[in-house]
Amino acid sequence: MLEKLEAIKARWKEIEDQMNQPTVMSDMKRFIKLNKDYKDLQPIVDGYERLKKIISDIESAKDVLKNEKDEEFRALAKEELLELNRAREELEEKIRLMLIPADPQDEKNAIVEIRAGTGGDEASIFAGDLYRMYVKFCENKNWKVELVDLTEGTVGGFKEIIFNVSGDNVYGQLKYESGVHRVQRVPKTETQGRVHTSAASVAVLPEAGEFDIELNPADIRKDTYCSSGPGGQSVNTTYSAIRLTHIPTGIVATCQDQKSQIKNYNKALAVLRTRIYELEYKKYLDDISSKRKTMVSTGDRSAKIRTYNYPQGRVTDHRINLTMYNLQSVMDGNIQEIIDQLQLAENAERLKAEIETT
Repeated sequence: MLEKLEAIKARWKEIEDQMNQPTVMSDMKRFIKLNKDYKDLQPIVDGYERLKKIISDIESAKDVLKNEKDEEFRALAKEELLELNRAREELEEKIRLMLIPADPQDEKNAIVEIRAGTGGDEASIFAGDLYRMYVKFCENKNWKVELVDLTEGTVGGFKEIIFNVSGDNVYGQLKYESGVHRVQRVPKTETQGRVHTSAASVAVLPEAGEFDIELNPADIRKDTYCSSGPGGQSVNTTYSAIRLTHIPTGIVATCQDQKSQIKNYNKALAVLRTRIYELEYKKYLDDISSKRKTMVSTGDRSAKIRTYNYPQGRVTDHRINLTMYNLQSVMDGNIQEIIDQLQLAENAERLKAEIETT
């Protein structure tokens, strides 16, 4: 491990030198890439420096035990050696996790799409509940939520809603929410008190930047139409809503949230770029999921991942067999504990896979 860490530190120093070169500083795309690599390696280099200090202190404590005659000094050295060895094991475990290649998309912003599934009106209401849950979660994380497009349900909620989330490590947290969410409860539309099962699908996509996907304007057809959702007096009177079609792939993105056609165009373009980018990203997800036995975050949107059971106040995540009896708290946006457990499971799996291949 030490040789590997020394090589990483050498690479980190090399990147630092390159970033100070005028030719690199004038190439913004290359500079951004190097700056990201530099920041990604920084925690590993810091851990390596701490590990070297601990190893040095261990050698000093062993030297005391070997040469010191005073029993009081020897007792202190033994105690210190136990603590140092424990600290070394803990730090080496953390560094092993840091050495596992991270998903390069984790730091990106995310575009979240929620669609009502089986269950009719109740599914639309549930989709609205999920949207509220994610908005609350994002507020707790100080992330920014921007609505892109929506289609309202006939009795409330949404048949479909798309929104953008921006902040720190957004996709790395929200990616675990992709899949089918089920709800078991007595719907508002049920007159005889029977429990129904409805579903909504959630798709979380890493937002593609201009550097990720370069779109040719000639390949995009732009259509304008009147907004049909909330928006005041301009709704149904101005052609502010935008529909973009990527002709080579047939992928479509729409936005009608803003009164401004330009703002709607920019939002729709971001969604279009992300959906095109997803085609390549899904290949990456399929590749890594085929190498792991119990992948907790995959590109399979049809996989049933979680059940929300209202009669029992229970939430069950089926990927890691996690059951919690705090349904109302979860629906109020407190899903961090679930995400943390999923991350722990995935990290353990990645570490096991890494050990098996070395």
